Amino acid sequence: MTSARTFESIVIIFNPNSTGDARRLAEGLQSELKGLLSYPVDIRLQPTARAGHAVELARDAVSGGGDVLVVSVSGDGGYNEVVNGVMQGGNPQAVCAVLGAGNANDHRRSTGTQPLGEAIAAGSVRSIDLLRVRTGKGSDSPAEYAHSYVGFGLTPVVAIDLEKGSKGALKEMVSVMRTFSKFEPFEIRQADGKRRRLDSLVLANIPEMAKYATLSDADDKLADGKFEVVLFAHRPKWRVLLMALRAATMGLGDQPSMSSYSFTTIEPLAYQIDGEVKSVDANVPVRIECAPAALSTLG
Repeated sequence: MTSARTFESIVIIFNPNSTGDARRLAEGLQSELKGLLSYPVDIRLQPTARAGHAVELARDAVSGGGDVLVVSVSGDGGYNEVVNGVMQGGNPQAVCAVLGAGNANDHRRSTGTQPLGEAIAAGSVRSIDLLRVRTGKGSDSPAEYAHSYVGFGLTPVVAIDLEKGSKGALKEMVSVMRTFSKFEPFEIRQADGKRRRLDSLVLANIPEMAKYATLSDADDKLADGKFEVVLFAHRPKWRVLLMALRAATMGLGDQPSMSSYSFTTIEPLAYQIDGEVKSVDANVPVRIECAPAALSTLG
């Protein structure tokens, strides 16, 4: 449901050392909003100083309460930090948005409905789901949030490698082959206790990754209380390669959707959350849940 909103303050967070145009875009948005908004509002630019700083800036911006809009001028990884900061701030009135300034900008490309400045002026706020990730035992283990996907194994690695390359089927194929040659499958213990060997596992809230990899047809399901589970069981490498190329060209089609997915690691395991690489130790429970309508957003 869309509701018209005004804001007491707008905080625009960006990385001044970004290889993109983050500073210019942030300053441009600030100038645009001063001309568009018909009510008085404090519009502040907040440059980051180090990795993880956007989490702190976003949390501080919303923790005092009130109608606060936090805009991340960044790619998917920078926006992930801002979303987690807003969620930590505990302000139900807070709104979060992204102005794409990265390489892939998967979230903005998949969820954008109108130019950001116009959406802010119209107060066109809506709610979307997030993915809540817990690594550890019990519901008290710390949670982190993903706005787009959490990936283990081959598919996210290939997708990020594609994003670093150039457009074109031949260059995409070269990127896939380069990553594929170094890839090894991984093993998990399912909730039923059975061990399973996988090539890829992606829990996705959006249908696309890294510009070209289409994971599912779930383009209208950003607030349905579920996420798509894109799973490749271990298979001969030629079949894995065909599936990866299909994701990069045609897309994978319909995928099963769930509200939660749990497993336990057997060995240390790397994973990607909105494009940022992290890791979890061996013998650690991992639980990914949908956080329904957890994020108020616009744009």
